[in-house]
Amino acid sequence: MKIVGPDELVFGVDSVEACAAFIADFGLKHVGEKDGSGLYEALDGTGLSIYPKGDPSLPPPLPTGNMLRRTIYGVEDQQTLDQIKDELSKDRQVQVQPDGTVEAVDDLGFALGFRITRRRKLNLLAERINSPGAAPQRGFNEIGANEDAAALPRTLSHVVYFVPDAAKMEAFYIQRLGFTVMDRFTGGGPFLRPASNTDHHTLFLIQTPEYMKGIEHFAFHMQGPTELMLAGSRMVKKGYQSFWGPGRHKFGSNWFWYFNSPMGTHAEFDADMDVFDDKWEPRVLPMRTEHSQIFLLEHREKWAPGG
Repeated sequence: MKIVGPDELVFGVDSVEACAAFIADFGLKHVGEKDGSGLYEALDGTGLSIYPKGDPSLPPPLPTGNMLRRTIYGVEDQQTLDQIKDELSKDRQVQVQPDGTVEAVDDLGFALGFRITRRRKLNLLAERINSPGAAPQRGFNEIGANEDAAALPRTLSHVVYFVPDAAKMEAFYIQRLGFTVMDRFTGGGPFLRPASNTDHHTLFLIQTPEYMKGIEHFAFHMQGPTELMLAGSRMVKKGYQSFWGPGRHKFGSNWFWYFNSPMGTHAEFDADMDVFDDKWEPRVLPMRTEHSQIFLLEHREKWAPGG
């Protein structure tokens, strides 16, 4: 099935005002309702939507009260939507909304949506570096450290679920939706990507007790490590609490910096993720701290020699 990846995450929140402020500071643009609810977009049109938790248009919350209400995946074409509808209709209720979105739940009750992707094609520069032995990517008199750079999220990268039965969820996404396992943490869970995406993962499942079920974090791709560090430093300066990072993961190789958010989940900036084709052989490692990151840094206040 030609699933591209997550287009939109929909939350039912305690405070639209607090979440709106966080998401705007994170770098997403509000294109939703005037009261601050609705969609916040990355540069390619993927994003987050927030509504009051009692909004009747939302699907029911998970029994744990997790604020994520629906994960909406973008697909390539109508044929894929029809395939998904036919496949999931075999054993569960499927609804088709007036805009064509196909809605259902997965095998552990997470609400899903599928629609023709709304991702806009980006034509932006990658981060450019100068490295000894290689031709310079930045020319003479071109500065690499621009403190005034916009540093905006480019696209919704991935979502991570805490789940009480990772094996059951893995089977659903592979057998019913055509995802592929890229790597695996034993004692944790699989990193999964859909057929029409080359990123290392768009979905990661982590085995946890039932009471923890829900979204653990979401991530947005940045231009590169420099923009990630700039965006994260701005979040710290605005008073948001850093949860993990900055650092660089082993599986996926992506740089990361996570922040606590008022949506009851962690929000991650990531950059420079590995891409793969179907020739890749998955790696398997125990879920331990030494396997989770190749290195981990710690933010501190700015400093200068003699200062």
